[in-house]
This record gives sequence, C-alpha cells and structure tokens, in this order.
Amino acid sequence: MTATAVDGIPQATVAVVCHSVHGHTRLLADHLAEGARQVPGVRVHLVDIRAEDVSAGRWHDSEVMALLGRSDAIVMGCPTLMGSVSAVFKAFMEAAFTPFTTQAWKDKLAGGFTMSASQSGDKLAVLQQLSVFAAQLGMQWIGVGDMPGNNWSGGSRDDVNRLGSWLGLMSQSHADLGPEEAGSHGDRATAQRYGERIARLTQRWVNGVPYETGRMTEHEARALSASLRDAAS
Repeated sequence: MTATAVDGIPQATVAVVCHSVHGHTRLLADHLAEGARQVPGVRVHLVDIRAEDVSAGRWHDSEVMALLGRSDAIVMGCPTLMGSVSAVFKAFMEAAFTPFTTQAWKDKLAGGFTMSASQSGDKLAVLQQLSVFAAQLGMQWIGVGDMPGNNWSGGSRDDVNRLGSWLGLMSQSHADLGPEEAGSHGDRATAQRYGERIARLTQRWVNGVPYETGRMTEHEARALSASLRDAAS
C-alpha cells in the first residue's frame, strides 16, 4: 500500500511484531523499531503478541490483524525456546491462515529476529521457521546486511553482527540478567541497523525512493564495531 505523502515525503508503514517472555526480546524489538524510525516517511508500529490473547491454542486480535493488513513491511520476533519459535508466537502464525488463503500479505516485505540465552540455542531454526512462514504468505524476506563481527582476536561480543547471522537478527542474553541487560551493545546496534535497512528498503519497494546500497570491507566493518564500542564506553 502507498500512503499519501506528508511534507513531500512518501509514507510507508513498518510493523514490528514481537512476543517476549521476560522482556529481553522486547528490548531487541525496541532497538529495531528505533532504527526504522530514522528513515524519513516511515511510520513504525511496535506490536506485542500476548499470551492472554491465545484461546484454545489460537491467537486472536482483530485490531492487530487489521494493522498488519495495512502495513508495508512486517518484522517478526520471538525468543528461541527449545529450538523453536515460542508457543505464543506460533499461535499468532497460525492465526494468519486467512491472509494466507487470500494472499492478503503477498509482496509485503518481511524480516525476523530472535533471542536466546545460549550462544547458539538453535536460533537458526527459528529464523528458518519465520522465513518459511513469510514465504508461504508470498512475502519478500530481508536479511541482515552486515559483515560478521567477533570473528578475530581483536573482536568482542559488542561487535556488530557478532553472532554472524544473515537470515535474520540473532541476539544472546545471559540467563541470570534482566531485560535491561538484554543482548549486548553490538546486538542492539545490529538491531538498529537492521531496522533502518528494512525501513529504507520498504520505502524503495513501496514508493520508489532512491536507495543507495551501503557496502563495507571486513576491515571497515571491524573499524565500525570499534567506533561503536568506544562511543558506548
């Protein structure tokens, strides 16, 4: 959908849909939404998928579904639990059967993110589930565009894309720390960059806004992570 231009800037809508058990994944969603809001003309809606909206195994919220129907891009996130999407988020996915049968979300843009306490935790399985879900709905998937971090002796957990994930955004939080310490500085920076990437591509996809692909060498990527670490210290 194409919205009316405001002050000469064409409008587009990005919805960030998130289920979070203890708040860690929600903090990641906040940073992703913050990055998307940096793009002129992009309206961002942050939607919480709540356990109390699940009845008899199926999630229901007509207002959220209407909002997603009006959105140009939908970014989906949940914790990785037992190597899978959370049960509550799976209930939301199954509630999308109507837009699946009508192809109502076809050619919307999509992306995904996930969080776990383990370094791996089989987070890739969750991103694969989310991307297949988007593909079944006819959506166009956007991955992370950053070079890998924390893959050399001078790297750290505060590097951009420190877990080396490209299908979607991965983050890791220590199990004994609260949501205010979710992820790492690098994870949160990666979330913002991913949100901005999705928003810029949404403007290009929906409104034909010129988009210049940002590229960097591995050396430049390491310098970026170092500068972000210095700024946070």
